[in-house]
Amino acid sequence: MKRWIAMGALVALGVLPGLSGCKTIERANARNTGDVLVAAGFQQLPANTPERMSEMQTLKPRTISMVKTKRGGVTYFVYPDPSYCNCLYVGDSKDYKEYRRLALQKAIADEKLEAAETMEDASMEGAMWGGWWE
Repeated sequence: MKRWIAMGALVALGVLPGLSGCKTIERANARNTGDVLVAAGFQQLPANTPERMSEMQTLKPRTISMVKTKRGGVTYFVYPDPSYCNCLYVGDSKDYKEYRRLALQKAIADEKLEAAETMEDASMEGAMWGGWWE
């Protein structure tokens, strides 16, 4: 019986960190996106007013939405981030265009890094196991 309890505890210890890891990954992704938005010219506004809190609740989280103002019909791009900073990132069309450019550059750089790491892993495996077939 004690063995089953010990095994259950080990399984729980293995599963629980995995579940909390999802939240950690989500926060890291939100932080990374926020960094790119700020680099593109978006303003980070804390959700500390009733208007901003309303925007935070009505817009889809961690997604850029196009919003037109009621007065003047000016178009803004808004990225609500309730998980990392509890804020709104707000930019205009020029900022959004720059964000798209920077996000594409980051995606390409991330792919190149992943490919390089895969190549390095493959070469390390070859060095570790190589020679036995010769």
